[in-house]
Amino acid sequence: MFTSESVLRVAVQKSGRLSEKSLDIISQCGIDFNNGSRVLKSRAENFPIEFLYLRDDDIPGYVYDGIADIGIVGRNEKDEKGYDVTVVRDLGFSRCRLSIAVPNSFAYTGLADLEGKQIATSYPNILKTCLKDQGVSAGIHEISGSVEIAPAIGLTDAICDIVSTGSTLISNGLKEVEVLYRSSAVMIARETLAQEDPEKQKILDRLLLRIDAVMRARHYKYIMFNLPSDKVVQVKQIIPGMKSPTVTPLLDDNWSSVQTVVQEDDFWDVFEALKAIGAQGILVTGIEQMTL
Repeated sequence: MFTSESVLRVAVQKSGRLSEKSLDIISQCGIDFNNGSRVLKSRAENFPIEFLYLRDDDIPGYVYDGIADIGIVGRNEKDEKGYDVTVVRDLGFSRCRLSIAVPNSFAYTGLADLEGKQIATSYPNILKTCLKDQGVSAGIHEISGSVEIAPAIGLTDAICDIVSTGSTLISNGLKEVEVLYRSSAVMIARETLAQEDPEKQKILDRLLLRIDAVMRARHYKYIMFNLPSDKVVQVKQIIPGMKSPTVTPLLDDNWSSVQTVVQEDDFWDVFEALKAIGAQGILVTGIEQMTL
């Protein structure tokens, strides 16, 4: 149990995919907490942080007002609300895009086709900025939900909405024609946190150290294999590892055990190269945390 008087308040979405992934990465940092479906606030058992479970579009405001010290939210919500908060980490998950979609019968060739048209969206500020940058003037109808229905009922000519798979658009007779903006989960904080409360900043730095280790580990694999001892020098050329592979002599002097870390994107090329020089018993495992 932590003893620090300072506790970092973390705002996360109270339900949904973003909530699940936000809490998952914190859990992977070795932090224990209660996140029951009816809980609106909880405190970690072994780390000085407290969770506030909120609507995602409320999180930037709570952080800006100082109710929460940091928050995990989609970058789209952060930019749409426009509060003066800073992104301390792009967490990379919950990727989506903000796109223009039009009825299937709309002969769309570019943003210029929206000149003078009406567009429904839940993100008027981002849309307005994108249209202005392209010199397009269009009417914007702000709708908090069910944006896809707007063209079908004759309210607007097009919509601008968050898209993940596009299946909702298809079911409503719409087609995605232009990606305006891409988003992912980010951790935000007040820019003045370090000056206002150095102790909380220290807690945030500890949390970020753990999160960085978890995120980095996702891109690497730990591999172990046996190799003829006279081939070990070639391994260093194939996989330099963090600095160099770890090599351990086996009971049979003609063989050695090799352990190293490789980037996930390079794994299959490395695997094939190792097999080509006689590697056997290749064991591959995931990594939970890793620092450089």
